[in-house]
Amino acid sequence: MALNWKLVIDSGNAPVLADFWAAALEYEVEDPSALIEQLSSAGHVGADDIAEHKGRKIFRGFAAIRHPDDPFDPISGISQGRRLLFQDVPEPKSGKNRLHIDVHSGPAGLDALVSRLEGLGATRLREIDRGPAGHWWIMRDPEGNEFCAA
Repeated sequence: MALNWKLVIDSGNAPVLADFWAAALEYEVEDPSALIEQLSSAGHVGADDIAEHKGRKIFRGFAAIRHPDDPFDPISGISQGRRLLFQDVPEPKSGKNRLHIDVHSGPAGLDALVSRLEGLGATRLREIDRGPAGHWWIMRDPEGNEFCAA
């Protein structure tokens, strides 16, 4: 069984989208600053490869989040388990996602989850009613990627 995986998501602003999804999923934003310091000191990365976000050095155009319970490399910050990697691409989103994330509500319920996600910058698209089986919301993250809140 595979334990290490990453889902790569194209974005327009990787660190901002990583912040949204870290808060939405209660994951942690990876901190690559120690690795960047090592690579920079050795001359393997230059100033054009590095950016700053919220007081931390990051690789320009990339940001990742990890499940808080999974092990990670202490130097690179890279998860050795469940991980979402956001990478900037030049073209904007152009159609419906072929793959999406479902966020399931906890004990507080769906209304609380949807309100929390909206507070983070998500928007509701439409409600799906499945009768006795319940309902869920199709939503969009701040860059327009569709996901479900159930």
